Amino acid sequence: MEISACFLAASLLLLSSFASATDSKNNPADELVSVINSNRTSHKSPALFDNAGLGCIALQYIKAYQGQCGEVGDSKKPPDSSFVDTFAPNCGVEAPTLAPVTGRLLACQSTYVSPEAAFNILIENARSLQILHDKNHTEVGAAVSGTDGGAPYFWCVLFSNGTRNSSFAIQGGVAKTVRPGCFSGNNDDCSGASSLSSALWTMVAAAWIAVACCFGM
Repeated sequence: MEISACFLAASLLLLSSFASATDSKNNPADELVSVINSNRTSHKSPALFDNAGLGCIALQYIKAYQGQCGEVGDSKKPPDSSFVDTFAPNCGVEAPTLAPVTGRLLACQSTYVSPEAAFNILIENARSLQILHDKNHTEVGAAVSGTDGGAPYFWCVLFSNGTRNSSFAIQGGVAKTVRPGCFSGNNDDCSGASSLSSALWTMVAAAWIAVACCFGM
């Protein structure tokens, strides 16, 4: 392979890795919401509106655990006052538009799993299944985040009975970017583990091609 053609191939591969890493279509939080709605409709419950404001708050809910997997459980959760005092301001959600949270699902894993696998982990018993199919829900927001960009990985789903397009309203209509992590309902790029992992390996491949070019391989 000629050096110029070799470097061109490496450059194209590198560019593709950046594109895949920032493709919001690969948002695992949105994928989790799709799995949730598919399961609900298959059990005769209505699909839920994917609310970006609620999704961002779900990501803030994760961050309240500060990477401590052992604190995930029914007995330990952020105080309700955090929604007004911390979560909403950090997301740019207007406090007067906050609606009741009618259900919460939270899981923590030492390794990253697919949204489908995360769904199965979240729905671990009859209580979580009841929360999933509750017909009082009208909206949903989901989030996934690692801790400092790595393990452990948290998945969170918040349900609400708010009114579509008026509850959890975001100032200016655009949710604040929060890193690390992804939340559903927005069009921002995603720093989810799956997309970044794939992009990282693509960058490594590009680097090896560049090295091969230099040594005439």
